Amino acid sequence: MITLTETIEAPRPVEACFRYVADFRTTVEWDATAIRASKLTPGPIDTGTRFSVLCRAGRGHLKLAYEITELTPYQCIVLEGRGRWFSIRDVITFESLGDNLTRIHYVAEFTFRTGLQRLAKRAESGFKKMGQESVRGLAIALSDDNPPPQTLPETLKKDRKLPTALACFTRHGYRRGQRIWQPMSADMTGKHVVLTGANAGLGFATAASLLEAGATLTVVIRDTAKAERMQQALNEETGRQADSVEFADLSLLGDVAALSDRLLAQGKPIDVLINNAGALFNDYAETAEGIERSIALLLLSPWKLTESLLPLLQSHAQPARIINVVSGGMYTQKLRCDELIMTADDFKGSVAYARAKRALTVLTELWAEAWKEHNIAVNSMHPGWADTPGVQTALPGFRRVTQRVLRSPAEGADTIVWLARASEADQVSGKLFLDREPRTTHLRSGTQEKPEERVRLLEWLSHTYNRLDLSAKG
Repeated sequence: MITLTETIEAPRPVEACFRYVADFRTTVEWDATAIRASKLTPGPIDTGTRFSVLCRAGRGHLKLAYEITELTPYQCIVLEGRGRWFSIRDVITFESLGDNLTRIHYVAEFTFRTGLQRLAKRAESGFKKMGQESVRGLAIALSDDNPPPQTLPETLKKDRKLPTALACFTRHGYRRGQRIWQPMSADMTGKHVVLTGANAGLGFATAASLLEAGATLTVVIRDTAKAERMQQALNEETGRQADSVEFADLSLLGDVAALSDRLLAQGKPIDVLINNAGALFNDYAETAEGIERSIALLLLSPWKLTESLLPLLQSHAQPARIINVVSGGMYTQKLRCDELIMTADDFKGSVAYARAKRALTVLTELWAEAWKEHNIAVNSMHPGWADTPGVQTALPGFRRVTQRVLRSPAEGADTIVWLARASEADQVSGKLFLDREPRTTHLRSGTQEKPEERVRLLEWLSHTYNRLDLSAKG
């Protein structure tokens, strides 16, 4: 048997330290040998929760199956793991030393299989060094002192060529980025998040992650019939449900106005607003208010909702955050305000979608500049190519061709969660992110908008909104 014993002190409340360590998926953020980690059992982290961790082992890989066998909240976690060569028992205890200081004591016992005792003796010094580095990594993760996000030189190089830039949209691009990410240990307890479009795909994955991080979550969905199913699924996955559910058809600006009025009347400050609701419509249709539904849902809706909720977002002690979910499809389009509303004769769903997302990306930059004095960080992100229900329904041909490299919804949603949660994510504003890195907003020079179109966009939005028949019922 090899026994490792290490003790660290972390400048965080004991509850935050405990929640971070108990979710053993975080091991990839602080254990240098861990490559990937996943949770195998649904539900909240508790006794019986199982994890799979893939580790480096010499020149190869070693898969470890872990299970939490004891869990006493804020005091002790016991995990037992099993691999090809050995079993491991981790005992991690937590002691509060004050409001923002926690002592963590870590003991790991490795028991090698029969016949491998000589290997164990040779490996002992290496295992002890590995344990020291891992616990040191945990101390760094819990210090939560990451630098502001920057674009790597390698990423800048990839974005200069269309094929290498598009390769970053795939699952392989996600895993490339994952290798160099900083830990994300910030606890969201007490943070109020408003998330639109939460019942499936990226929105559901985002909601689950934010609930696990402790956020107070208000979700906005359209279909009342789906609310109970969404809440049940969230509860099964995380042990929590959304704290509040608001119903609105966000393609109707009258509904958006009514939603804004309800939230304003509640008067609850918003720490994070995530404009995620969206859909790609292959067929032309107008809303009951008399406008093509893509532009209504994808651009006018987040514009009106965000502008209306500004009183709940401004003047926080820490910067409030606005996150606009866009799409890699916007790289194909140029902002031309006169072409944002497509007619039935020239309508193409993917083009309408991309034009709206291009405009929302520009709007993000305009808001970031205008709202500096309000202490608000405004950023956009695109999820890469993710295998969501929307892609499956609206783009079946694209999915057939790319299915082997598509990201999972959780992988696509990761940067939304990071922008909402990571302490360093509010240190920049007006940027477009992919895989936690600021990225170029143009992959081709021909899509660069004219300065006058940028200036005109806000005027165009107001003018278009004022022309709608908001008394219409959907």
